[in-house]
Amino acid sequence: MILIAGPCVIESLDIVKKIANELQFLEDKKEIDFYFKASFDKANRTSLESFRGPGIDEGLKILQEIKNEFGYKILTDIHEANQAKIVAEVADVLQIPAFLCRQSDLLIEAAKTNKIVNIKKGQFMNPYDMKYSLLKVLKTKGVTELNHQTSKKHGVWLTERGSSFGYGNLVVDMRSLVIMREFAPVIFDATHSVQLPGASGGKSSGQREFIAPLSRAAAGVGVDGFFYESHFDPSIALSDGANMLKIDELKNLVEELL
Repeated sequence: MILIAGPCVIESLDIVKKIANELQFLEDKKEIDFYFKASFDKANRTSLESFRGPGIDEGLKILQEIKNEFGYKILTDIHEANQAKIVAEVADVLQIPAFLCRQSDLLIEAAKTNKIVNIKKGQFMNPYDMKYSLLKVLKTKGVTELNHQTSKKHGVWLTERGSSFGYGNLVVDMRSLVIMREFAPVIFDATHSVQLPGASGGKSSGQREFIAPLSRAAAGVGVDGFFYESHFDPSIALSDGANMLKIDELKNLVEELL
């Protein structure tokens, strides 16, 4: 199975290396296709006071160092169309953030890199409509056929991360996994699915106690992989700590899922 894991944001080289080292067990498992995830910029933080990351130049240097030292495949977000080509020099997967999942220029430039493109489903999106974002990538690659195998062959994934349910809450409609999997490989982002957006006075909160049960449910429904923001100590994480999974807990959960 595909498994994406790593810190929400690049906090420092030392911290990212420590997390990368502790995630080695994922790379060692033959049943897992592992991708190390960290963002060089969190462009949609709730407030200006929140930590955004080191930026594209320093961030890519750090991700390249992780790639060189550990041999991991890298996944990271892009927020602007002009970042796609630059980030593709380091990353194996370009991730389109949920709030930007309909941005045509961003999707088109990501498609042109010939890297895997992981499109996160917007919290506001009907899962059926994600096929139009998917087609923006596929058509740029010269493909018009739309089904799971075609998307897999051409390296386009969709990620479920919960849907807005009133203010400051998300729910996961497990039907969306089935719907989107008809036309693309589907990743279940269990950690963002338990986020409580903006629920902690200018920053997001979360309910990590639901990460494991939702993961088991998604495995039961059927997905191609999982996404876990993880940290050796989520309580000190500079972004999304409340909905991140401690690496020791991730080890146990992965065994359950397998």
